[in-house]
Amino acid sequence: MAELVLTGGNVWLDQKGMVAADIVISKGKINAIVAPGTGAGEEVINVTGTTILPGAIDAHIHLGHGSDISRPRMPSDAMTETAAAACGGVTCFIPYIMSSEPYTPVFDELKSVTEAGARIDFGFHFVIATEAQLSEVPFLCRKGSPTAKLFMNIRGEEGARLGLPGTDDGFMYRLLETLAAENGMLCPHPENIEVAWVLRDRVMRREGPDNDNLAAWNATRPPFVEAEALSRASYFGKITGSKVHGVHTSSAAALEAAVMQRNAGSDVSIETCIQYLLHDVDSDIGALGKVNPPLRMASDREALWAGIVNGQIDTIATDHIHRPIDSKQGGIWKAQPGFPGLDTFIPALLTASKERSISIDKILPLISRNPARRMGLKNKGRIEVGADADFAIVDMNARWKVSNGSLASDAGYSTLEGQTMTVKVIHTLSRGVFVLRDGDLTNDSVGKGRYVPRMLAPVSHVT
Repeated sequence: MAELVLTGGNVWLDQKGMVAADIVISKGKINAIVAPGTGAGEEVINVTGTTILPGAIDAHIHLGHGSDISRPRMPSDAMTETAAAACGGVTCFIPYIMSSEPYTPVFDELKSVTEAGARIDFGFHFVIATEAQLSEVPFLCRKGSPTAKLFMNIRGEEGARLGLPGTDDGFMYRLLETLAAENGMLCPHPENIEVAWVLRDRVMRREGPDNDNLAAWNATRPPFVEAEALSRASYFGKITGSKVHGVHTSSAAALEAAVMQRNAGSDVSIETCIQYLLHDVDSDIGALGKVNPPLRMASDREALWAGIVNGQIDTIATDHIHRPIDSKQGGIWKAQPGFPGLDTFIPALLTASKERSISIDKILPLISRNPARRMGLKNKGRIEVGADADFAIVDMNARWKVSNGSLASDAGYSTLEGQTMTVKVIHTLSRGVFVLRDGDLTNDSVGKGRYVPRMLAPVSHVT
């Protein structure tokens, strides 16, 4: 007999939309989807009044240790941030691992230290910045981490800030060739930093109160700086035959550039992040909102929402960074870039889409099916027989306010503090295990998360 049955909820199925059904779970998998009230199992959980969604997959986070965003170092790093993920309805995430040293000697350690604290499943992307790391790409792909990040902006002083050596377009080209040979994919951070330095120096020479705000930061790295770099990476992807995933697309210009390259034959998928859908340069969050690429104009935010509706954007992520709030001290010029977002991911995204009257069928694939397909997570991202029993069970009519004091991330703050949400995650299950139950984190889920090896499908885009 199956171990668990979820009964009484409305279930989102890719091909059918919302249906009333029972979900039968056995050995961490979906065993059956049956008529309401007909599921049989050792434990039957009544979730009447809720909506059962496929657990979200956040393919862009940074899992670090304290102020260091490069890698997890203690099980507690994974424990807190996978707890935040569960609160936000995320059942699998893929952090970027960053180092100036080779990854082969530490791969098993990274896997074991993360599994020791993880409440949900995870993968890895590796930042490639050195010749030694470039030579490791085939090994990393064979280990199930076929997606590599290149910071296109890591040159000169920008690289020193993150402890990484500088790279150039020749390095990117060779990395793309290697990824193409290994059925891998490049996730480039697209910014033309040489131009950004010129613009930064001009902005910093200005005087007045308007020189220490989000608009000033945007002016140092404007949309065309992002668009040019993303276009360049995508074009080289076409030349080398490599897939490219355009991470944290923040502007109308960058979206247009990626779509243009896609139409010209590049295998490029487009990710945006929730902050670019919710905030812009006029948001009243000050240096908390400093991020790279920067928050943009309201018109860029509208262009991204339009890209969701018309199918141009493939995935939505958080780019979650859990540095503590003191990393934001010193105003816009001294604050560290990035901020957390896992705790509120599904509630904030669905609240905003409801306010815009955007149907849920436009949103859910971008946080479940699409990232699963693009990132090679073959058993995740959908509710169907045989898939992992990963669910975000939500109340679509709840009203609650985001409070820094109730967040699970060890960052301890949110850019959405005080805002009212109209969707709330009630339960989160990862492979049939309750991580969040009746709004509370479970103790026995710690250490149940596992590293999931990935293999990319040899198909274009996310179709």
